[in-house]
Amino acid sequence: MPRKRRIGQAGAAWAIVVYMAAPLGAQWLKIPSPGIPRTADGKPNLTAPAPRGQDGKPDLSGIWQQPNGVKYTVNLAADLKPGDVPMQPWAAEVYKHRQDTLSKEDPVGTCHLPGVPQMNAVPYPYKILQYRGEITILYEAFATFRQIFTDGRALPDDPNPTWMGYSVGKWDGDTLVVQSAGFNDQTWLDTGGHPHTEALRVTERFHRRDFGHIDLKTTIDDPKAYTRPWTVTYELRLMPDTELLEYLCTENNRDTQHLVGK
Repeated sequence: MPRKRRIGQAGAAWAIVVYMAAPLGAQWLKIPSPGIPRTADGKPNLTAPAPRGQDGKPDLSGIWQQPNGVKYTVNLAADLKPGDVPMQPWAAEVYKHRQDTLSKEDPVGTCHLPGVPQMNAVPYPYKILQYRGEITILYEAFATFRQIFTDGRALPDDPNPTWMGYSVGKWDGDTLVVQSAGFNDQTWLDTGGHPHTEALRVTERFHRRDFGHIDLKTTIDDPKAYTRPWTVTYELRLMPDTELLEYLCTENNRDTQHLVGK
């Protein structure tokens, strides 16, 4: 059977599109991944201990997916109470407008990058590559990438605002703590419309608790949009014996004409 890719939808911004892979003989979707512990019947043992690098720290390398990605893409704060996301008055008005218009103005609907943290919540897989001094994330969605520098450098003092921001990381025991800043204000935190400003700082804590699971804790700190920081936590699951597929948003994009918001 060919593998399918599905884009989550909030309002109509993320079109529901199914990508059919080529026959398996022409893909590398079922070639066993090297180094994966397996049970007696040959299946990946995702509860085996987390692998570690030469420095003794957990190795986050692998292809990961957020199994509830549609849920958190639509609403990053899906598991929180309304009072847990304390918006400034102007931000609350913007959020209400985006809800009332069914997220019609979501920049993702016109193929702009989702930014961080939304990119980690989408239902598409992404590949983490861990090296000495740097961690690179290759996102299948929008065919983009992210660099997290772990060589001790600081975040830039006056960065040129970008869609994905700038990221540095350090280890706190067995947890990778990533600090990101330098975002433009064109992205939304989720397709539901939670806004942010260029003052946004995102802290992510990646904890690989075993071979097949990462607990990802994300804190949003933007004093211009929220009265205090707020935090969400969800799980990432390893996708063994597969690879990323090509993703194109701009080519033959026929979704924008179907956006139905007010």
